[in-house]
Amino acid sequence: MTTPLPLGFRCHVANIGIKDGTDDFVVVAADRRCAAAGVFTKSRFSGPSVVVSREHITDRGARAMVVISKNANVATGAEGLANAREVVAGVAGALGCPPAEVLIASTGVIGRQYPMDRVRVGLAAVPTALEGTDAEAVARGIMTTDTHAKFASATCGSARVVGVAKGVGMIEPDMATLITMFFTDAALADDELDSVFRRVIDRTFNCVSVDTDTSTSDTAVILASGAAGGVDLDAFETALYDVASTLTKMVARDGEGATKLIEVRVGSARDDAQAKRVAKAIVNSPLVKTAVHGADPNWGRVAMAIGKCSDETDIDEDRVVIRFGEQEVFPSQVDTAGLERLSAYMRGDTVVIDCSLGIAEGTATVWGCDLSDGYVRINADYTT
Repeated sequence: MTTPLPLGFRCHVANIGIKDGTDDFVVVAADRRCAAAGVFTKSRFSGPSVVVSREHITDRGARAMVVISKNANVATGAEGLANAREVVAGVAGALGCPPAEVLIASTGVIGRQYPMDRVRVGLAAVPTALEGTDAEAVARGIMTTDTHAKFASATCGSARVVGVAKGVGMIEPDMATLITMFFTDAALADDELDSVFRRVIDRTFNCVSVDTDTSTSDTAVILASGAAGGVDLDAFETALYDVASTLTKMVARDGEGATKLIEVRVGSARDDAQAKRVAKAIVNSPLVKTAVHGADPNWGRVAMAIGKCSDETDIDEDRVVIRFGEQEVFPSQVDTAGLERLSAYMRGDTVVIDCSLGIAEGTATVWGCDLSDGYVRINADYTT
């Protein structure tokens, strides 16, 4: 059974030979221009796809999204920018809409031009009326080193929210992740959609990290066709959060070489922002990540990660409590039997690290993964 796109959306997924024989070219289009919102990487090496999409989404509307995977088209100069605009124009021509209504994303190797001879053949094959509806096919078409397609859906009254994502490495989002797209048939005003989307992204994809490296191509976009009619705004935000958080955990769990999902919860912080900074320090620590990989309940590494947040001068170790799962490890002492139970817990596929700072009411949850030799191998051989 497939997961269909929401009402008002169709897709075209194909292989155009960017790198290999897997699907690498995706177009998702609405029946007509619809409300849209997007957030993008803050990298100073933002790719042409990010530049063009930023331009096109300023009026909070769009008709379609095109994705080329396995080539990031980053650091490719004026030629790369011209190529991105040509791709957008080609899709717009097929759909019969202005180029400004088409958004674009790219992901893959940095510093290589699109193989435009193949891209042009792919553009010529885009049908005027798209026929596909399979969200899983869309998710597969945007993959690079992902081990599986990432997609999720939720309902909200008579409307649906469907999301897809890709990303397993170069993940420390400063807005979203490598590529994530959401489609809904709910009818929302463009300003409402933008506000909800930014809040949800900040609580989900901005809370995931695999390797502390922010991509040059991070793109998160949502399109709302309105085909299912109006919805309660709070209920819609809950549905969108459910889809986005599911995808976020998929990205973290599928981190390059990963064997375990790490969930870090920080509570009783000065505010949510402080909680998030501390949680990120923990989940990004190579020593914490390797301890989790080896099922070693070395809580001292978590204490170290909290302590290195030296600008947070209101953190006092006398008020801090650290837990692995439900087992307190600091300040309470753990006996030999307790350490054995903790090690058994950490051999599972999900490890929760919970920290209370004992300051105020701030909270945050972030997600990451363990660090294995598989990550080193994948990235040592990435372009060769």
